[in-house]
Amino acid sequence: MPARVRGPVDLDALLRSRIVDVPDFPLPGVVFKDISPLLADHVAFAGAVDAIIAHWRGPDGSGTVDKVVGVEARGFILAAPVAYHFGAGFVPVRKQGKLPLATHEEEYDLEYGTNVLQVHQDAFEPGDRVLIVDDVLATGGTAAAAARLVAAAGADLVGLSVLLELEFLAGRQAFTVAQPGVDVHALLTY
Repeated sequence: MPARVRGPVDLDALLRSRIVDVPDFPLPGVVFKDISPLLADHVAFAGAVDAIIAHWRGPDGSGTVDKVVGVEARGFILAAPVAYHFGAGFVPVRKQGKLPLATHEEEYDLEYGTNVLQVHQDAFEPGDRVLIVDDVLATGGTAAAAARLVAAAGADLVGLSVLLELEFLAGRQAFTVAQPGVDVHALLTY
């Protein structure tokens, strides 16, 4: 277990030190970025959430969003405290079959397969300003599917924040082609 941090913190270095590479998970050839140690470290977790909030805070310190989407599952952990801070609603975007009411759904490609995301049809009010928060931006498929769900529900996507971006997979480029003008914010890039 890493030592507790005291005094000023180099947030970038702290976050990087708390992310563990797990080779061949969930499939051979994939290197999984495990953020569990980061989440278990109060200073690192709070620092990551605070950095996301700082990026989206308005000039007067207020929030700039009405709803914060968390993408299942690790996105929930980061998005919920961001929503709480801004006094915004939290909207879970879940994998297929996990939401009990009428949903919008989007199929998307992963680095290693396909999946389906869903959101409740009544999750947003028309014109809601929405921020998507997730743990990783890889190929951009998950983020683009979440963005399409926001649009299908009649809300306005203002941005995407992720803990880390895997630049070599070009997810930012794919996402910004599909969502021009939407701000993409990553705390760390690999």
